[in-house]
Amino acid sequence: MEVRHATAPDQIPGSTTDWLRSRFLVEDLFAPGEVRLVYSHEDRIVVGGALGRAALPNPDALRAGYFLERRELGAVNVGDGPGTVTVDGTPYELGPKECLYVGRGSREVAFDGAFYLVSTAAHADHPTALSTLADAEPVRLGGPEGSNDRTIYKHVHAKGVQSCQLVLGVTVLEPGSMWNTMPCHTHERRTEVYFYFGLPAGQRVIHLMGRPDETRNLVVADRQAVVSPPWSVHCGFGTHAYSFVWAMGGENQAYDDMEPVAIGELR
Repeated sequence: MEVRHATAPDQIPGSTTDWLRSRFLVEDLFAPGEVRLVYSHEDRIVVGGALGRAALPNPDALRAGYFLERRELGAVNVGDGPGTVTVDGTPYELGPKECLYVGRGSREVAFDGAFYLVSTAAHADHPTALSTLADAEPVRLGGPEGSNDRTIYKHVHAKGVQSCQLVLGVTVLEPGSMWNTMPCHTHERRTEVYFYFGLPAGQRVIHLMGRPDETRNLVVADRQAVVSPPWSVHCGFGTHAYSFVWAMGGENQAYDDMEPVAIGELR
């Protein structure tokens, strides 16, 4: 498990592309038969990828008896077909873009398929729960005129699957729509991670990050993630339609606890 330290906005001016990518972009999460993990000190979020048949490890850096001793986990099926997550001997089948929340105290977690993983620290127990696309009560936002016609599926949130601090969902853009999360925002009380998937080979998402008055960009490929600290905007434009998992951890679970940024204020 790779460990990354937290960052501050005054580190951004003068930074190189390689430095930005090494701190905020998470690449190479998927390898057959493995679970790969990155631990960020931004709200102690862990992101990972499981491909094929693999079991959730217990990295030494967690200093825990097992991975979910003090943590909770969201697993999203990012493959093209069904996949299975088995928790302490109980199998759960997930369709594409569906999510399994795994509560604190679960000891053995195994995967069969392609799954994106997000874990936050937890100080309360909540039961393992499956959230299908139908359960997520899809919300349609944007429109063709703004190139942001999209559907938001909220899986883990205050009015959906219950958790300690994890908030997670999937956004699907319609063909011909490329912008996500515009107008953009920051939220000082939470860290958010965007995981882009469903992007054809050779296509990219241009992800904007940084303070609203001093933005930078990251060029992101399929099945890569961007860690967005509380002080950073997080939005992007793709060269092709795509989907992304948004996941947050921090002080609260209020979906609308954010500081909006008008498009005209971006620099």
